[in-house]
Amino acid sequence: MALGLIGGLGVSVLVLAFRSTPSEPPIAVMLIILAVVTASATLQVAGGLDYLVQLTEKLLRAHPKYVTILAPLSTFFLTVCCGTGHAVYALLPVISDVALKTKIRPERPMAISSVASQMGITASPVAAAVTFFLGFAAKAGHPVTLIDIISVTMPAGVIGVLAAAAWSFNRGKDLDKDPEFQARLEDPEFRKGLDSEVTTLGMKISTTAKVSVALFFTGVGSIILMASCPWILPLTAGGKPIAMTTVVQFIMLAFGAFIMFSANVKAKEIAHSSVFTAGMIAVVSIFGIAWMSDTFITANKKFLVDNIGVMVKMAPWTFAIATFCISAFVKSQAATLAITLPLGLALGLPIPLLLGLMPASYAYFFFAFYPSDLAAINMDRTGTTRIGKYLLNHSFMIPGLIGVSVSTVIAYAISQVLL
Repeated sequence: MALGLIGGLGVSVLVLAFRSTPSEPPIAVMLIILAVVTASATLQVAGGLDYLVQLTEKLLRAHPKYVTILAPLSTFFLTVCCGTGHAVYALLPVISDVALKTKIRPERPMAISSVASQMGITASPVAAAVTFFLGFAAKAGHPVTLIDIISVTMPAGVIGVLAAAAWSFNRGKDLDKDPEFQARLEDPEFRKGLDSEVTTLGMKISTTAKVSVALFFTGVGSIILMASCPWILPLTAGGKPIAMTTVVQFIMLAFGAFIMFSANVKAKEIAHSSVFTAGMIAVVSIFGIAWMSDTFITANKKFLVDNIGVMVKMAPWTFAIATFCISAFVKSQAATLAITLPLGLALGLPIPLLLGLMPASYAYFFFAFYPSDLAAINMDRTGTTRIGKYLLNHSFMIPGLIGVSVSTVIAYAISQVLL
């Protein structure tokens, strides 16, 4: 919320104090996010997210020895399906419990699972970051399809998660050899806390919840189908198919309505759901920060191109470092892209290259203050997932660096071949 408000303040200063011409606010992108978030929030209220979490728990408990691999893949694809990393909170206690019952150090799957849940954002067709890129590319006159984006970010994200999970497989000492954990076991209250069981398997999932999941995925599938077969769409006055940025809006709202009717969801509850709250924060953030950055870059385009353009053109990968550094402080991939994409375009970087560097927009694991990281720390009853004495030596640092680095390299390579 602060980013949105400060962004609006920045526009005011640029226009009134420095006499810059304000750019157009990212209305289309905001409407896409609003539509997708509303549909996702309706799915949550209908019980669809609970159903997805329960299915994931069944998978993890069926193969507990592979929890360090399966858990991050599960959180990655849960985010891909829902469009938000906040869906991971319900799964983290289950991952910790499965690891503990299997005598696997919970830090191993917990840390990479939190990281993977955020890496899935750039591979989700309904995530704010992806829809922002889709809208930005169309506005910039270099449109890419939803299929183009996912075909680059999906395999890159999966490979990045697997690389980080492979490193995590043997990290730290086993619990029976960890002196800190063994010392904690001497506390009766600590031992009692370990005996409790966390599960969603006893939760009764209604038929309407299952139907809501089917409807939501049908909506996502419809968008992908129309992106792949634009001849399905009616033509505009100019003889071109309706823009996909518009299609995403009305399709997601329509399927949100289908879910609401089929599951008898109370509209009031949608506005109070955690998914809707997180999504509205993203809308406000992008509204202010994207408007400010676009206004600033447009007003100073010549200066930026003259002073930075040569370096970036000689070594385009350096733009990924800049994106990564901004994300570490912005704490939002969509907001990070709202800042960096206009700059990249002003520097003459092509859209395919910017797409290839998209995974670098996730760096807010760096300081381990993001809610999913804090949740992982709190939900690991053994205390192995933690922030270290020196702040940066926390459980998420190396899995995050490996995951983001590998996925960025892979995405860059794929974008150069496919686009």
